[in-house]
Amino acid sequence: MSEHGALYRKYRPQAFAEVRDQEHIVSVLEGAIAKGTLPHALLFAGTRGTGKTTLARIFADAIGTTELDRYEIDAASNRGIDDIRELREAVHTVPYESQYKVYIIDEVHMLSKEAFNALLKTIEEPPAHVVFMMATTEIDKVLDTVLSRCQVFTLNSPSRAVLAATVTKVATQEG
Repeated sequence: MSEHGALYRKYRPQAFAEVRDQEHIVSVLEGAIAKGTLPHALLFAGTRGTGKTTLARIFADAIGTTELDRYEIDAASNRGIDDIRELREAVHTVPYESQYKVYIIDEVHMLSKEAFNALLKTIEEPPAHVVFMMATTEIDKVLDTVLSRCQVFTLNSPSRAVLAATVTKVATQEG
């Protein structure tokens, strides 16, 4: 990381223990890992900057998924049915190095209706080696049929105390 890199990237949590103000989600995710009962589809919802994609990445790491078997898709740029058709074909190949292939679909609410319907078919009956994680700032735009197949987590905005502690810590570390 260059010394002029974005601070939010430099100080982004890398493990569940570093996540603040989302204990209600972290405890459920850690419990699922401990019990070996991983959901096949998760949806993280919340305002910008609350850690939706970060939690998805941490969960992927925690279940032992390597970078090679983790796929991040920006639904704002890849929102069409052809993009989801490619995904539907790709999910059937086994992971390269990991037990699971993880697909993180960011801004999932941006998918077209046709793409959502194609995705629905895939998340209804995914291969056992696939975990879908979706992130959205606009949960009301996600089809109810997709929501019904996901374990949904709503992230809280951080408290003023957590924000103050974080800013103080970063300022101290940055000098």
